[in-house]
Amino acid sequence: MALASPVRAPGSRPAGGNAVNRLLLHPAAKPLLFVVCLLPFAWLLYGAVADQLGANPAEHLLRATGDWALRFLCIVLAVTPLRVMAHLTALARWRRMLGLFAYFYVVVHLLCYAWFDMGFDLPAIVADIPKRPFILVGFAAFVLLTLLAATSFNRAIKALGGKRWQRLHQLVYVCIGLGLLHFFWIRAGKNDFGEVGIYAVVIALLLGWRVWHALAARRRSATR
Repeated sequence: MALASPVRAPGSRPAGGNAVNRLLLHPAAKPLLFVVCLLPFAWLLYGAVADQLGANPAEHLLRATGDWALRFLCIVLAVTPLRVMAHLTALARWRRMLGLFAYFYVVVHLLCYAWFDMGFDLPAIVADIPKRPFILVGFAAFVLLTLLAATSFNRAIKALGGKRWQRLHQLVYVCIGLGLLHFFWIRAGKNDFGEVGIYAVVIALLLGWRVWHALAARRRSATR
């Protein structure tokens, strides 16, 4: 799963053009990133085994996996602005892995719901999804992310063609909107919107940068 990249800004440097790019292109960089992305899951797993997740470990796991899914979606959205503004062209090679980890945490979050809330009772889960709006939008995000994860590999890119693949993967914007709405409705029941506001500001800034960058690219093209 990845995001379609905006047109590269004029004057951007080639990959490996600075010390940070060279570090990002190091053979050990991707394995290290993989380990770092697994750390939240490993910490939660350790906490569950060691009984260190508080009085309600099921709720802690459900909330924490959902938080990490939303965080990773925000990280994926941040890759392109960082790549363009800081000339870190090598970041592009990390976007797919980060997107797949976002999907991984979404799947773990869904499994926690299916296990702890519903006892893996499939008919009850199917009946519950349309009953509660926050479950419905969360499940819709999962379905769309499954489509993106399934088409994130080179073979799918070749089969779909570059332009169609990029258009398809722009659905990630819908997914993160659904994820934020899911989180909002969960917190609305407790009248606790602090964290929701933080995520909303971060997502708005990341999406706003894309709109600004696209408009700037159009203006540059129009003046040529």
